Amino acid sequence: MTEITEICSGLQFPEGPIAMPDGSILVVEIKRGTLTRVQPDGTMEVVAEVGGGPNGAAIGPDGACYICNNGGFKWIERSGLLYPGEQPADYSGGRIERVDLKTGEVTVLYTSCDGVGLRGPNDIVFDQDGGFWFTDHGKLRPRDKDRTGVFYAKADGSHIEEAIFPLEGPNGIGLSPAEDELYVAETPTGRTWAYRISAPGTLTGERRMLAQIPDHHMFDSLAIDAEGNVCVATLLTGGITVHSADGERAQLIPMPDILTTNICFGGEDLRTAYITLSSTGRLVSVPWHCPGLPLNFLNK
Repeated sequence: MTEITEICSGLQFPEGPIAMPDGSILVVEIKRGTLTRVQPDGTMEVVAEVGGGPNGAAIGPDGACYICNNGGFKWIERSGLLYPGEQPADYSGGRIERVDLKTGEVTVLYTSCDGVGLRGPNDIVFDQDGGFWFTDHGKLRPRDKDRTGVFYAKADGSHIEEAIFPLEGPNGIGLSPAEDELYVAETPTGRTWAYRISAPGTLTGERRMLAQIPDHHMFDSLAIDAEGNVCVATLLTGGITVHSADGERAQLIPMPDILTTNICFGGEDLRTAYITLSSTGRLVSVPWHCPGLPLNFLNK
């Protein structure tokens, strides 16, 4: 799994990769504020201008692309690398958006829950019933930061509820193959939690922490493979941390970017991992030892 192929470069902090059935990869460019399609030959085209800070993305039951928009960042450029920073002066508010992939039309579905505004929605996953879980990472400011959690919502914009509060910078989110556990990665703590699910959108209150790698690290977004391994994009050490399905073991697969931010599976038999290397603006692929877990409404 060390054979890394660069698909394209020049992206403006890519995240949220989705391997589409036609072989293209959808990514968001957080700094650019776009949903962008990357062809296998590296050709890029903008699908939609969403503004703010588009982050995690997923295909919903209607075939549209649903985006967690964090409202934007201050950006830091250092030694040729790009880093997201604090809440910017032009922060446009956190929101969940729907993008029609045929027309590029952008619709805002949610901006708040129970009267409390969304701050920095980050990652998203659909369950087999057509609802979706998403994390709110919050925003940083010079002297304070948001307390946030995890939400469950319906794709038609009719219902949203807070399922977990509080968490420390929740980021990546995913479902186990049986959809009986919800995985949530916290960025600053470098922890990945597994929450027991009793019904769509309902947690039992039980949780466990998955094994950690020893070095100082932070976590970003994640994906699950067909063996049930939880594959978490890892910051600082730069790579993909693979947690075994039982949560007892973890290993790091190094990547050439300290801000390795996301992973998805696609290609023939879903045996290719597509990974965003964000500080260097690249999308790469890596052969995986097993298929990825098919996603609802995309691979099934």
